[in-house]
Amino acid sequence: MIHLQFPPSLNHYYRHVGAKVLISADGRQYRNLVAITVRDLIRRGLVVARPEGAIRVEVQLCPPDKRRRDLDNCLKCLLDACTSAGLWGDDSQIHVL
Repeated sequence: MIHLQFPPSLNHYYRHVGAKVLISADGRQYRNLVAITVRDLIRRGLVVARPEGAIRVEVQLCPPDKRRRDLDNCLKCLLDACTSAGLWGDDSQIHVL
C-alpha cells in the first residue's frame, strides 16, 4: 500500500496556454511529491518499479475537507503522477481499477 497526498483537481493540475496544455505549478508540485515517495519505496524494495503486463490498482481517496469532488478528476491526476514517477510503464497497463 502506498500513501500519497490527496491529488489536486484536474482543473488545478493542468493549465491551458493558448493551444497548449501544460501541467500547472500545483500539478508539478504534486508530481514531485509522488516521485519522491515512489523513488523511496523502490529504493527500499517495498514496490517493484515498472512491472510488465496487466496490473491492478486499488485507490482509496480520503478528501482533506468536505467539498464535493468528482472522483474521476482526482484519479486522472493521481494515475498520471504515478506513471510519471515510474510506478508502472504506462497507465494503459491498468486493467482493473
